[in-house]
Amino acid sequence: MPIDQFGAAIERGVGITPLFAVFDSHDGITFEHAPLGTPSGDIRLMPVSDQVVPLAGQPGFAWVPGRQVAADGSAWPYDQRGVLERQVSRAASLGLEFLAGYELEFHLSRADDGDGDDVRPIYDGPSYGPAKMLAVDAFAEQLLRDLDRNGVPIGQFHGEYGPGQFEFNIAPTDPVTAADRQLLARQTVHAAARAHGLRASFAPLVTLGQVGNGWHLHTSLSRAGTNLLSGGDGPASLTAEGGAYLAGLLRDLPAIVAVSAPSVCSLQRLRPGYWCGAYGFWGVENREAALRLVPTTPLLGAGHANVELKPSDASANPYLALAAVMGAGLSGIEDGLTPPGPVQENPDTWSDERRAEHGIHRLPTTVEQQLRALLTNQRIRSALGEELTDAFRAVRASDAARAADRDAADVVRSYRWLY
Repeated sequence: MPIDQFGAAIERGVGITPLFAVFDSHDGITFEHAPLGTPSGDIRLMPVSDQVVPLAGQPGFAWVPGRQVAADGSAWPYDQRGVLERQVSRAASLGLEFLAGYELEFHLSRADDGDGDDVRPIYDGPSYGPAKMLAVDAFAEQLLRDLDRNGVPIGQFHGEYGPGQFEFNIAPTDPVTAADRQLLARQTVHAAARAHGLRASFAPLVTLGQVGNGWHLHTSLSRAGTNLLSGGDGPASLTAEGGAYLAGLLRDLPAIVAVSAPSVCSLQRLRPGYWCGAYGFWGVENREAALRLVPTTPLLGAGHANVELKPSDASANPYLALAAVMGAGLSGIEDGLTPPGPVQENPDTWSDERRAEHGIHRLPTTVEQQLRALLTNQRIRSALGEELTDAFRAVRASDAARAADRDAADVVRSYRWLY
């Protein structure tokens, strides 16, 4: 909107259709969620006015996160930012504070790459050599400058394993700000790529058979300034509450992943041996684990300990994914759970019997399995809200129907430039 209209938008918001809650991944609208079963109605999008960011890579434009409210200004059950804010309030009521941060992986190719199989990564390999950074030095310089000017603090930027794949990590902060920054960071990447004749993709898979892109979600929790994931008597120095948090994540992992890696393309990415967390277990610095505990060390200090959720990617809504993680972990604390011991191997190399002995199972591999895990989990449903959960179900079912008669490579192509 023009700047001179922004004051009015702060007071009254901007009118949008309530049906945004039932748009599927390819912009189809499903009417299979009864409360949003007609094209009638209107809601308001309210800018979070103290979060306006003039975009360094898009001169003349600014960005601001928003909240969705009903037409009369009351709470709207499908407002994803509000869902996360409720979990933050829940944590505060228990005397807990969270930090969250993201590692964002993305693929860079030539700007004229299309929807076929001729994607040309900006660099083929070796994966981690200095020549990979040389191929994108001008882009990287602008990206780092623009992220800084846009208020997105990062720790590092580097080449990743896949052809044309790169990664940076966003510094941890409170959960709502973390989700805001994750979206702003992706906007910043796309603008910098365009400026250098490149095209960026955060899609779970860019080419069938290659490694995929994750946005690994790191969380930690503290009480009275003390990190609960270190300094205790549990495995890897977990405190009792830190262990209960991890156990809560493990208990609800299939339902969490239904939200954090929800697309048909996500399911094609979640394969054993690709460090993306195909099995439901936790380990200490085990990159094959769905839940990787990053422990405290003498170099990093006690406050560094955190839990990384590997099966998460850019097809997820970051507010909902974080809300699901927090909801599961807080329930684990409330229920006083104790985690099993960590696993330091790749259980895909084990026999079925050995995995069963350790209670390790593949995470859902189909949309139907994911939805069953979500809809039968009252804790995650409660964290998201019943209305939003059913809208989410309808959208996932619509995506599944769209992909039903397409081969795997065609599905990957259809998601390539959505994110």
